[in-house]
Amino acid sequence: MLTTKEAIEKRRSIRKFKPDPIPEEHILAILDSARLAPSGSNSQPWRFKIVREQETRSALAQASHKQSFIAEAPIVLVCCVDIKGFLNGTVSGAQDLGRIGAVEGRIVKIIVDRTERYTPMDIEEITPRIAFNLAIAIEHIVLRALDFGLGTCWIRLFDEKAIKNMFGWGDHIHVVTLLPIGYPAESPAPRQRSSIEEILID
Repeated sequence: MLTTKEAIEKRRSIRKFKPDPIPEEHILAILDSARLAPSGSNSQPWRFKIVREQETRSALAQASHKQSFIAEAPIVLVCCVDIKGFLNGTVSGAQDLGRIGAVEGRIVKIIVDRTERYTPMDIEEITPRIAFNLAIAIEHIVLRALDFGLGTCWIRLFDEKAIKNMFGWGDHIHVVTLLPIGYPAESPAPRQRSSIEEILID
């Protein structure tokens, strides 16, 4: 099994996949890594749709501006946030933190008051504040997948409305990322990264 350092260094965006099926226990293991991710006030707003059927994977590829490689992966995770779940989870999570003494009562009040102000917000305004929680969970998946020899690729270029219509989801579900997962049929070289000096600011 890879160390965390090795997984971070080995990770690549994979766009060519073998057709080999993924064992169910491996799928559940990588989803469990997402379940264990941290989130603001333990709100856990992430929701995942596992897409295995070829026809639906092809439809997702079409909805992603015809990026055909998406359909080649044996599964695609549709990674979403549940806005209602976030609002309810943030309030109950903050209250739990207060009960166990992890944060002061005044901090709990600030969190609850702020969350209640989110409720009438337009979806375009509130979702970026929620999506970072999901991003942490997705990166857990991306790194855990490497333990099973699996490759992944974050996809953000897609027609969200088309995808939501595909599954009949309401306004409380926001699609953040598609994540094709499978055994790599390529071995991309590392891409250029900024130096530590370049990413530090004064």
